[in-house]
Amino acid sequence: MNKQGVVRIGFAPLTVVVVMLSVVCTCRTSTSGNLHPLILVPGNGGNQLEAKLSREYKPSSFICESWYPVGKKNKGWFRLWFDSSVILAPFTQCFAERMTLHYHPQLDDYFNTPGVLTRVPHFGSINSLLYLNPRLKHITEYMASLVDSLQKLGYADGETLFGAPYDFRYGLAAEGHPSQVGSKFLKDLKNLIEEASTSNGGKPVILVSHSLGGLFVMQLLIRNPPSWREKFIKHFIALSAPWGGAVDEMFTFASGNTLGVPLVEPLLVRGEQRSSESNLWLLPNPKIFGPQTPIVITPNKTYSAHDMVDFLKDIGFPEGVYPYETRIVPLIGNIPAPHVPVTCIMGTGVRTLETLFYEKGDFDDRPEISYGDGDGTVNLVSLLALQSLWKEEKSQYLKVVKIDGVSHTSILKDEVALNQIVREISAINSHADLDLGLSNVFSG
Repeated sequence: MNKQGVVRIGFAPLTVVVVMLSVVCTCRTSTSGNLHPLILVPGNGGNQLEAKLSREYKPSSFICESWYPVGKKNKGWFRLWFDSSVILAPFTQCFAERMTLHYHPQLDDYFNTPGVLTRVPHFGSINSLLYLNPRLKHITEYMASLVDSLQKLGYADGETLFGAPYDFRYGLAAEGHPSQVGSKFLKDLKNLIEEASTSNGGKPVILVSHSLGGLFVMQLLIRNPPSWREKFIKHFIALSAPWGGAVDEMFTFASGNTLGVPLVEPLLVRGEQRSSESNLWLLPNPKIFGPQTPIVITPNKTYSAHDMVDFLKDIGFPEGVYPYETRIVPLIGNIPAPHVPVTCIMGTGVRTLETLFYEKGDFDDRPEISYGDGDGTVNLVSLLALQSLWKEEKSQYLKVVKIDGVSHTSILKDEVALNQIVREISAINSHADLDLGLSNVFSG
């Protein structure tokens, strides 16, 4: 099998079943009249974020005073993510405190640090998805290569191609719990889907997500009635979706994660990362990882995904326990099939954190790490989770495509991966994927 292999297996979970012919179109050109509108939904940290400071803002040090950064847009807005000053130690703390969320037990929801206002620029457009910082295109490219490939198919920003950036620090909560920011994003995304469809002659929409964006899209689908999904959703393509969370998140909570940004001290950003509602959502799902899989090992205790409450307490984050137990556990307990066509494309064969060993039991230290299969960020068992969750859903179209050697983020740039994504979208636009509503497909 070459780098990108496709193997069909009969009825089963997440990769859609087959039984029908799946035609793959490799052409790179298409007329816009044949295109279904397409909306890109980014992952965690996958779009620009802006902030403004009010009089309520109380900086932790003189360097973080409201005059920093000096250069601001009209009315005081400035780039919060991604700003290159985060790599300089004096400013790392400023960045962290401005990004930090706060859970309010009485209101049962998350909020910004007092005095910090945030906004997501360019909702509806792909502008804030191309580069996290347009002044640093070479090192902050995100979806620029993918968008270029889509434009070669004939897609045009604001006409047939749209972007749905969001404040990725916020997540969603189980039914009965407020999640003001995350819920507003779902409402805005739903409106964008309807507007994109209406402006394109009523054609249903293709949703293409990356990473965390896939979890938001799935929640949107299962929270809306079948009649709405049938009318407005043509196909859902999930790239590198962490359906069952990731071991990498336990590393982040325990010791802080620089996410590859050079010179950043991980302990300076650990508190901010722990405060993120979406990071709590991305912790390993007990249903997917199981009680017998050791993830974090210390001299005194071993933690699996079923020991998350003890883990959060023992790393010094007991305030995370209540929102995890009440808001997250019920949310991740089940992912029902949305009964719209779903294609999952993922990288495999990349060293991915699997087990963390803290020799002295000190979570401030960097652990020894053992690795397993995945895309370098998300473990393979999580990437493939829909196959097990939907194994009895014979009416759910699910196709899984694995691409060897492609990492979590390079799936948006790698030539082989981009060619595969384009082929899937071309097939959808040519109606080659239709009439598979009673089929399930697996590719690997």
